[in-house]
Amino acid sequence: MNYRLAIFDFDGTLADSFPFFLSVFNTIADRHGFRRIDTARAGELRHYGVRQMMEHVGMPAWKLPAASRTFMAMMKENAGAIALFDGIAEALRFLHARGVLVTVVSSNSEHNVRTVLGPELAALVVQFDCGMSIFGKTSRIRAVLKRCGVGPRDAIYIGDQGTDADASRKAGVDFGAVHWGYATIEALRQHGCADEFTTPQDLHRIA
Repeated sequence: MNYRLAIFDFDGTLADSFPFFLSVFNTIADRHGFRRIDTARAGELRHYGVRQMMEHVGMPAWKLPAASRTFMAMMKENAGAIALFDGIAEALRFLHARGVLVTVVSSNSEHNVRTVLGPELAALVVQFDCGMSIFGKTSRIRAVLKRCGVGPRDAIYIGDQGTDADASRKAGVDFGAVHWGYATIEALRQHGCADEFTTPQDLHRIA
């Protein structure tokens, strides 16, 4: 299906930040008082939803905002070492050239998103809506739709977490699940997917 508006998540969708997430997780856990993880078993964590992950490490919901701020600050210091997935830059250029509006709705900071994208690709993004709770994307998706003047049926949210799928459904837009992100595709299918993208090159078909 073709869409007028592509709304992208950032971490695990555009940016290959999972290795960085693992590298700093235990530092964040120590700072904010929840359990460490065994990074050697990181593959198992990809089957956990966000709430399951929080339960696994004993993180109450009230600690999430502070832990998220710490993660964003640590990424800001290391953004130069975080790369986009292979093929993402070409996909964004292709969508832009075909007239698809490219936007980003991410719980990460706009500064980090822009830094990792770089000036050229950031200039292709017509709206950044960043820095919200990972559970607060629905209202931000609706705001992007309104600002872009696009109806929900003409938009797709592309992400890698069950929370992305849930936010898409509540906002009335299709959800496109990527195979290369934080969560496994099997986990994402439990939330319902309008489309799946095996590689970044598959994103071309939404134009």
